[in-house]
Amino acid sequence: MFCTAERPMNQLMWLAVPFLFSAAVFGLMGSAGLITASWTTVPLSPVVSGAGVAVAAAVSGGVRWKQTWQRRWLRWPYLAAVLVLGVVVGAVEVPALVTAVVGLPVLLGLVFQTVMQNDENRHAADCR
Repeated sequence: MFCTAERPMNQLMWLAVPFLFSAAVFGLMGSAGLITASWTTVPLSPVVSGAGVAVAAAVSGGVRWKQTWQRRWLRWPYLAAVLVLGVVVGAVEVPALVTAVVGLPVLLGLVFQTVMQNDENRHAADCR
């Protein structure tokens, strides 16, 4: 039986977390709007962007930082910049079809990654 250690998150993957989270949520919003035919556009909400930043901040402790200074001097300014970007584009309306086409594959990818990670962690726990 092979056992693997838990792996820290790649730095490039962490940089994408706020955008992937936001894309997944906007995809759900867009598909809900298309299914119910209640709206044809989805506003880029600062609340969703803020939630994406919060998720990235929550998982930032598990990132494999290449240099020790990056933990403080890259992590927090980057998250602040992404949050400001989310507020700036908060009034932009995007067609619901576009958000569904972009966001749903991202959501499926995140679900797949979570399932695979849980399976890997369960396998690693069996090895202890």
